[in-house]
Amino acid sequence: MSDLAVSFDDVERAALRIDGVATRTPALTSRTLNGRFNCDAWFKCENFQRTGAFKFRGAYNALLQLSDKQKHEGVITYSSGNHAQAIALAGRLLDIPTTIVMPTDAPSVKLAATRSYGAEIIEYDRTEASREELGQRIAAERGLTLIPPYDHSDIIAGQGTVAVELLDQAGHLDVFVAPCGGGGLLSGCALAIRGLNPDCRIIGVEPEAGDDAARSFATGMLQTVHNPDTIADGARTPYLGKLTFPIVMATVDDVVTVPDKALVRAMRFLWTRMKLVVEPTGALPLAALFESRVDVSRQKVGIVISGGNIDLDHACRLFASCPEP
Repeated sequence: MSDLAVSFDDVERAALRIDGVATRTPALTSRTLNGRFNCDAWFKCENFQRTGAFKFRGAYNALLQLSDKQKHEGVITYSSGNHAQAIALAGRLLDIPTTIVMPTDAPSVKLAATRSYGAEIIEYDRTEASREELGQRIAAERGLTLIPPYDHSDIIAGQGTVAVELLDQAGHLDVFVAPCGGGGLLSGCALAIRGLNPDCRIIGVEPEAGDDAARSFATGMLQTVHNPDTIADGARTPYLGKLTFPIVMATVDDVVTVPDKALVRAMRFLWTRMKLVVEPTGALPLAALFESRVDVSRQKVGIVISGGNIDLDHACRLFASCPEP
């Protein structure tokens, strides 16, 4: 793995940089879930992270390492919400101006939070424009540093600290399951696990409508998807990145998919039985267990809850459409 853009050493250095700034989120268990699946499951609750998602880890790690000139001129990113909030808060903490390109249909709770951290928001219609092209154009016009949501070495290293903490809290794992959108969280955590717990089986989970990572993993060739129609807005990414794809291929054991209805079932369980506010993307790993896409029987499993940013009215509408799991 020496030819990969990010190493386990990078993740360890990121952990030192964000220590005391990022929240050390809890790792929780559920007797009900353990009995249901005959396993020992540990949930890494990044819904309790600053800005309500794991994204703050990578954002702060990346912005902290910018040059004084880059910090003065400011940064830009594109995001449907969680990375947007993370960059905005990290920018406020480090006194760095932030500009965020966000889709007009981004969750209102995420738009509002991003604005509250002082970022300039530029909205776009994702059915008519490419966020990547728009972000690159504005960055060039204004002289801003582009910090993409997942395909950036410092972002990946920062996200890997999720697994570093979980292994410290839970100990040796047999299986590790994490959401997969653009692959920043999955690839960063996989690097950490291969460095600390190399025999652990690592599984990524994405929505069926946005199955580009699963197809990429299965074929060994980078696949794409255009504006996937899924409630998991954090996994509506069009493809794995130039950096994340090789890391996923080198370190991950499988990538599986789940339908949106399974996300609602998993969310409902987490909300009602574990009292955890979780957004659809954050429920991807548990949905994989409900759908029997990952075998965890008689094993110790780490499950990443990636975030909890969801509009309450939207969550209630989802639950109304789903029976008790």
